[in-house]
Amino acid sequence: MPGQKEDKRREERIIHSIVVDAYGEDERALSWYYYLEEKIAFPFTGECIEKLGISPLRKGEQVEVIGMSKEDDCMHEMFVQIKWQGREMGIPLAQIKPVKVDPETKEAIEDWHYWVAMGYMF
Repeated sequence: MPGQKEDKRREERIIHSIVVDAYGEDERALSWYYYLEEKIAFPFTGECIEKLGISPLRKGEQVEVIGMSKEDDCMHEMFVQIKWQGREMGIPLAQIKPVKVDPETKEAIEDWHYWVAMGYMF
């Protein structure tokens, strides 16, 4: 999301609640993983917000998001498991926006989208 503006409230939450005790890349990845796993209420309907070369989804396509991918799969990017055409597969969480979810789920996903949009890395 080019031109993402800094959100002080979100920055404070990320720094003080998500990555507060994470001192390296692996710790930051796991901090994000456990934060998202705890805050997101699965399953939910997600809508693809952009086409990516590593995912078969098309922009606007809706899927059932059923959970976080395995920890080991999320050490460089956060992936979620979806049901798609009779199969389960992992896709980047950054590719999905939630449709009609509770406020905590919405906020957690928006936190991750913000992190990605700001160009932050583990």
